[in-house]
Amino acid sequence: MIDSHAHILSEYYNVDEIVKFLKNNNVIKVLNCATNKKDIKEVIELSKKYENFLLPAVGFHPEEVEDFDINYLEEIIKNNKVYAIGEIGLDYYWKKDNKKVQKEVFETQIKLAEKYNIPVIVHSRESTQDCFDILKKYNVKAVIHCFTGSYEMAKEYIKKGYKLGIGGVLTFKNSRVYEVIEKIELKDILLETDSPYLSPEPNRGKQNNPANVYYVAKKIAEIKNTTIEKVIEETANNFIMYFDI
Repeated sequence: MIDSHAHILSEYYNVDEIVKFLKNNNVIKVLNCATNKKDIKEVIELSKKYENFLLPAVGFHPEEVEDFDINYLEEIIKNNKVYAIGEIGLDYYWKKDNKKVQKEVFETQIKLAEKYNIPVIVHSRESTQDCFDILKKYNVKAVIHCFTGSYEMAKEYIKKGYKLGIGGVLTFKNSRVYEVIEKIELKDILLETDSPYLSPEPNRGKQNNPANVYYVAKKIAEIKNTTIEKVIEETANNFIMYFDI
């Protein structure tokens, strides 16, 4: 199994222990996403310690735009093997008073991804149209993190060649994401957890971890009337192809 979005940081985990646990539970890679300068530093350090397992994604989350440092970010990308720029995007749920700055920071990071030919990991909350309007101006690969949108929006993303990150929300009783999963193909999906957040059923309310992508795969298999093994294999291959691993 591959988790295409997690935050495996010492703030949340004993990293040695969680890595050992994951390797013993059929997880072969984790895209380890940073959201601010402190996280970026740790994500890079961990990628060297757990080479080819904790893969670094570096970027400034929309809630961290005040901390944004383009020079720092570019130096990190130039001097390290980085698999994506992320988690980046727009969030109008928590903060509505700085939309202009959020858009500028988002766009600057997308330009950097285009320059270095690496994918972006996109956080979009109550900002779908603005996010899409900015993204589609650039020639970049993108993963729409924690996708919970409509089938119409999913089609637009897929048409652009983007992948949809499907996580624990799919397993929630009130989730409507299954309506999209029914209609799209496995080739357009990546599994994710957003660990330590958004634990899927039956672990909702507990700290999440990347091994829980199993429950997301299980739910997708149920919806699409296929095997868990097929979902795990195809989504892992999607990740490997998309990130040129």
